[in-house]
Amino acid sequence: MTLEPIPGFILLEMAGASGSLQCGELAHLTGVSPDTIRHYEHIGILRKAPRTSGGYRIYGRQGVDRVRLVQRAIELGFTLSELSEIIKVRNGGGVPCQPVLGLTEEKLRSLEQQISELRSTQHYMKPLVKQWRAKLSQTEPGNKAMLLESLADGSHASAKPGKNLRRKSKI
Repeated sequence: MTLEPIPGFILLEMAGASGSLQCGELAHLTGVSPDTIRHYEHIGILRKAPRTSGGYRIYGRQGVDRVRLVQRAIELGFTLSELSEIIKVRNGGGVPCQPVLGLTEEKLRSLEQQISELRSTQHYMKPLVKQWRAKLSQTEPGNKAMLLESLADGSHASAKPGKNLRRKSKI
């Protein structure tokens, strides 16, 4: 049995005993862009990095752990703003555990709501697809079946889709 190398292990070894990583190396190890690393530093997620005489940022090995923590937290629904505040509290000696738990509980409730809306949409769409298949099979080739238009005329299932069918605006 052969062991697969740990992603980034070789690069960490190349960093030497000091564990120093330049911005691009940290970005490569964590799968983000150097701009993201600089942004994380700017908003306080990563500590201000010391610079070489040439002006390059130098991060310690803990930077890899911090960026990976942020990536996982984002997957769970945390925003960079939330993470920045939590980390600032922690870096200032505070204990943000209760707020972290509260935010996580909110995110879980939101996820449960989204799942409910998706189920509602699924129940709406199943009979709709069945109706549209039947309508399309009765439509002469080359003619319009007017499937989308049937949404407006009420000739489809009476259930309403969940909110998740609406596009989210980017503000």
